[in-house]
Amino acid sequence: MSPAQPTLAMSPIISPSLSGPPLGLENRPLIRRVSTSSVKSIASAIVASASSSVVSLPAAGDVEVVKEEGLKHADITLEARQYTKAPFLQKLLDCIRTLKISSWLNQNIVPQDVKVDKVSGSLTNAVFFVSCPTTPEAKTLLLRIYGPSSGEMISRPRELHTLHILSSQYGLGPRVYGTFENGRIEEYFDSKALTASDTRNPQISRWIGARMAELHSVDVEVIEETSAETRGEGKGWEISAKKNVKAWLGPAKEVLQLPALSQADREELDLDKFKQDWDRYMKWLASVDDVTNASRRVFAHNDAQYGNLLRLTKVKDGLAPHRQIIVVDFEYASPNPATFDIANHFHEWTANYHSSTPHLLDPSRYPTPSERRNFYASYLEHAHKGAPLTDAELTAQLDKLDEQIRYWSPSSHAMWAVWGIVQARDDLQNDVKEPEFDYIGYAKCRMASFRREIAALL
Repeated sequence: MSPAQPTLAMSPIISPSLSGPPLGLENRPLIRRVSTSSVKSIASAIVASASSSVVSLPAAGDVEVVKEEGLKHADITLEARQYTKAPFLQKLLDCIRTLKISSWLNQNIVPQDVKVDKVSGSLTNAVFFVSCPTTPEAKTLLLRIYGPSSGEMISRPRELHTLHILSSQYGLGPRVYGTFENGRIEEYFDSKALTASDTRNPQISRWIGARMAELHSVDVEVIEETSAETRGEGKGWEISAKKNVKAWLGPAKEVLQLPALSQADREELDLDKFKQDWDRYMKWLASVDDVTNASRRVFAHNDAQYGNLLRLTKVKDGLAPHRQIIVVDFEYASPNPATFDIANHFHEWTANYHSSTPHLLDPSRYPTPSERRNFYASYLEHAHKGAPLTDAELTAQLDKLDEQIRYWSPSSHAMWAVWGIVQARDDLQNDVKEPEFDYIGYAKCRMASFRREIAALL
């Protein structure tokens, strides 16, 4: 991977006494996954510095048509590989006009005026910036063209629904202007990705805490389309830490049977034993963390690593300082305990995806008690409704929050361990000797961390 470089925002955003580290963390590196946002950030930096870079683009084919009630739709298909050709530009302009994007309604705009810059591309997604240099009032747009997708880990319809609800009902995130047969067009924001060191900056950490509190204020039932009568686990929705482990365990077991995987790795991961440990941990967790009275169930991001946190390059007058932080990539966003989301973010402090060893985590970088307290104070300030908390009340809530984060920390390890196994499928099936990212190694480390932490808790 390349060193850290400025990165443009390519994804939806949200606009405008403490103890030591988590249980079982040892002072040795842990292998960590590369998030979709990290990969996209690197791709955009490459494109910015070398326009001749080769980026694979999806071919038009069997792609699910994704629509959302309340969003305009154009019955147009765009072939990503043809993005430099005149027919593509004409169809793109037709699409923009069908969606009635206001800043592009100037009828003097012709296809040859449209500039399309490739940002990233893969078998499942291609992202472009669309601009019109001859018409300054035509705002830059973000064009996303879908490719074939297994759908095993991410639901595109759910993602679109989430983005639309956040922007249209809560004023959070960019406007999704509309969809077409194999993609969508979104509002563009000029921003740069945070770096690993940025998350350690006390002020930026407070801003992140504030933004997370705002996301957690979104009504889960609005996103999940449930009601008071159907809310709760086993009815309207289920917390995703449990739901994902349940859904991914079957595919993970299939991956462990692939012949390219060593017997030693199968035994170390041992999903049958994991399932027993997971069930035991869930039973214990239910006894100490009631669904309604302990850790709040919220609409959580679930992947708040620094590559998914951007900062606006220009801040408008009057904008609250913390709103210059942008949260991107909602593929895994879903109901979870607030403390799961925070615990997961704290694990991300130990990562540096732009180092010489981007796949390794350094547990010594886990936030200290004072750094955690700094984050908690901002989070609670923006999450609390009503009269300001007294010092005693604030201290009590800080302590309770830290304790609950220790309870939920193992579930983050468990969920991403199973995720890592499933993600290793392609490399194992193709017998890749030196994969870009060691998903099995990552899964083994997260599995070991899960087992260490529950051993200390139970």
